[in-house]
Amino acid sequence: MNRRTFISHCCLTACVVLPGPTIVRAVQKQQINWLTFEQLSDSLVHSPKKVLISFYTDWCVYCHKMHREVFTNPEVVRRVNAAYYAVKFDAESTDAIHFDGQLFLNRRATKRRKGFHDIALLLGSRNGQFNVPVTLLLDPDFRMIHRSFQYLDSKKLLELL
Repeated sequence: MNRRTFISHCCLTACVVLPGPTIVRAVQKQQINWLTFEQLSDSLVHSPKKVLISFYTDWCVYCHKMHREVFTNPEVVRRVNAAYYAVKFDAESTDAIHFDGQLFLNRRATKRRKGFHDIALLLGSRNGQFNVPVTLLLDPDFRMIHRSFQYLDSKKLLELL
């Protein structure tokens, strides 16, 4: 292939592979506007609205499935972003969380085992047990509307929203 043919080929490929900005914007997926607990605390003070919290772990297959399939569903994204503050939190995180004037830690983490974070246990435990995935829906005053301790498909989550 000579130089002129190569350059023509590259230009043609770029036109096919790299469409203009209008097409790129149309292809971009909408996402849920996930917040941290710290951001949630500030947001609730300034502009109260309902809250969705998703507790997950790295090893939870159903958690990943929810985040990949349910939380990317365009109608779920639209409804959550319109009416809720959303928090996605790794229940085994070792980060210190400042929320509602309190400090929450992962006191159960060791070198061998991650353990569950205090805030996940406080909000997402049922009968003293914590099992992921956990999805919580709370009102603007942070009172529980619904707690789910299982995989929710898009249809079920939309019914709850």
